[in-house]
Amino acid sequence: MERNLWDTINRLAPLDPKFVSVTYGAGGSTRERTHSTIARILKETALLPAAHLTCVGASRGEIDEIVDRYHEVGVRHIVALRGDPAGGIGTPYSSHPDGYQSSADLVAGIKKRHADIEVSVSAYPEKHPEARDFDADIDTLKAKVDSGATRAITQVFFDNDLYFRYLDRVRARGINIPIVPGIMPMHNFKQARAFVTRAGTSVPDWFAAKFDGLDDDAETRKLVAATVAAGQVQKLAKNGVDTFHFYTMNRADLVFAISHLLGIRAKSAQKAA
Repeated sequence: MERNLWDTINRLAPLDPKFVSVTYGAGGSTRERTHSTIARILKETALLPAAHLTCVGASRGEIDEIVDRYHEVGVRHIVALRGDPAGGIGTPYSSHPDGYQSSADLVAGIKKRHADIEVSVSAYPEKHPEARDFDADIDTLKAKVDSGATRAITQVFFDNDLYFRYLDRVRARGINIPIVPGIMPMHNFKQARAFVTRAGTSVPDWFAAKFDGLDDDAETRKLVAATVAAGQVQKLAKNGVDTFHFYTMNRADLVFAISHLLGIRAKSAQKAA
């Protein structure tokens, strides 16, 4: 898995992304490996890593120590998330009695300790599964912005209209930070659909139909996934969206192909041209 991660980094680094986000398992189960990976990215590449950080299952002291360690190795961008319930998506969430109580609380804690750390947060075009309604969900986003967040990255979506309607709602509330669309090429459709629907993303019938009959045909699935995701991104771009966050799932080939279709070239290719 680690070798696959570095193959992905080496393949995508020449595209010169604004940042690369590095996540870890539920409940912080891979925190130490995440830290060492980020330290290595800073040391061995020109990439800017954004460290994912959740407050589930940890005290304020533990989280503060992690933030301090990140800052010490040179991290200046954190993606701050509440995190999924310890029992998994769909189970009740309970905060650590001595921990940060919400994602907004976590954002405020990071900015208080290190004002020079940029903080990105999550946004939900179809609302967070636990939110009472859209207004309550946007209240949560506003609280995160008021605490110091300067960018939101959306949960994956497949219907662009959902994104634009959400953007209208957010702007109407006076939230003016960038709302970056999260794009996921579905190279393993069956597995990915189960994952994203648990997190509240709807999968349109027309989208699912693109993968009919391909359960045992990985190569064709990959081609279809790249084509569909590239089409989604190109339509967003035609409507003025100029920044995208790809959930690569450590599959460099699909994101590299989509970037190429968008006119983004690796630095080496630009020099050769």
